Parts: sequence; C-alpha cells; structure tokens
Amino acid sequence: MSIKIGLVSISDRASQGIYEDKGIPALLDWLSLAIATPYSTETRLIADEQALIEATLCELVDDVGCHLVLTTGGTGPAPRDVTPEATLAVADRVMPGFGEQMRQISLKFVPTAILSRQVGVIRKQSLILNLPGQPKAIRETLEGLRDGEQVVVPGIFAAVPYCLDLIGAPWLETRDAVVKAFRPKSAVKPGA
Repeated sequence: MSIKIGLVSISDRASQGIYEDKGIPALLDWLSLAIATPYSTETRLIADEQALIEATLCELVDDVGCHLVLTTGGTGPAPRDVTPEATLAVADRVMPGFGEQMRQISLKFVPTAILSRQVGVIRKQSLILNLPGQPKAIRETLEGLRDGEQVVVPGIFAAVPYCLDLIGAPWLETRDAVVKAFRPKSAVKPGA
C-alpha cells in the first residue's frame, strides 16, 4: 500500500483567487524531490475558517485515508490565523516536538519565528503537521539547515517516516540527498 498525503493551503485571499497559492505547489515540488517510495496526494485550498479547517482535516484523514497531512498558512498571531486551533481540535494526541523544531529552524533566519504557532498532532493513524506559509520556509523546516553537505539543524521530515511507522501508516522512504530519514536500527522494513 502506498502512502497517501493530504496537502492543505489555508489562506482567505488565495482561496478567493485574489492571489496565486504558493503553498501547495511548494509542497508538491519538495515531496517529489524528497520521497522515494510511491505516494499519492490530495490537495485542498481553503479559507481561514476554523470549522472549515477542522472539517477538511477530518475529511482527509477519516474519509480519504491520508496517512500524512501537511498544512501551510494560518499559524501566526493574527486574528484570522486559526490553523493550530483547528488542528488541535481534531487531534487524538499532540506531538509538540514538531512545532518546537520548526521554530528552532526558523529562528536561524528571523527573530519573528517565535510568533509562529505551528503544531504537530496525530489523528487516528495519521500525522498532521502545520507548516509555515512561505515556500522557502516550508523547504527549510522540512529539510533542515545544511552547511555544505553537513546537516547543521535537522528538518522535521527526518522524523516523519519513523513516526508514521509507529502509528501504523505505510513505510515511507526518503531520498537521502534531500532529507535522510532517521529510524533506529531496530526498525525493520515490513517484508524485509
């Protein structure tokens, strides 16, 4: 079974066609470079409405069967930024390390990273992660920071495949040149 990934861009203006959404294209591009195993994607472009975000996350996990859902946008302190609240509302369990690591990476670039409220949660057998809204920041938080070939600060995606293993999702392989997935030696690939 291949992994199914939901991608949700949350923006009032992009969802109304006022400007072009850059979140989903950035995620699609990055995933095509980073993931080595077969996968499929489901995309949604929606407004900053908490009930709509909650319904979309539930639909992608409960009805579509996504194993991983990546959201982009709506994580700042502005009144319309309600992505974290919606994500927490549909969560079975909170995974605080993902948000902590995203802020650590972003702080290497901008002091306003502390204003970001991204969260990571588990709903059923799916991992839901709130990512930043800008394509450059999306790539940095997923991939991490490098000094040449050396990874200086690990990106959050290095932990995603093993997290998915632990919650019963399909096996996911990454391309080491983009992001090297970390699994303990005891993690055995199914069928191996």
